[in-house]
Amino acid sequence: MSRIAIDEEAIRRLAGLLEETGLAEIEIVEGESRIRVARAQAATVLAAPAPPAPARAAAEPARPEPLADAAHPGAVTSPMVGVAYLAPEPGAPPFVKVGDTVAQGQTLLLIEAMKTFNQIKAPKPGTVTRILVESGAPVEYGEVLMLIE
Repeated sequence: MSRIAIDEEAIRRLAGLLEETGLAEIEIVEGESRIRVARAQAATVLAAPAPPAPARAAAEPARPEPLADAAHPGAVTSPMVGVAYLAPEPGAPPFVKVGDTVAQGQTLLLIEAMKTFNQIKAPKPGTVTRILVESGAPVEYGEVLMLIE
């Protein structure tokens, strides 16, 4: 039986990223290697029923389901787990806003993963119709970040 090489430092860095971002789990795959770090979730027991939703919530328009967004032909999805940033640095204007026209390959936002900032680029030209993440929010692999029409 062959022994698997374990990169303990990589596991420690991923565990630190879990704490830093509040994510429940992170998985990285490189070729045949795979590292998955997950945090145990404590069960929550409610002693009393939740209060009813405020009446004004019913007046708000229903948000489309995330699955519908994922099926959109202009969906820009996250290629990794990390933290999304809509601007190149704090206080700077965002890369794009709703209504902006973008070119294919134009930077839309950054995702920080393991202290590395990764540019997320427009997969096609078009107009940004929705931005579904907030700057500084954790994102999961495959999560829809923006819609381009």
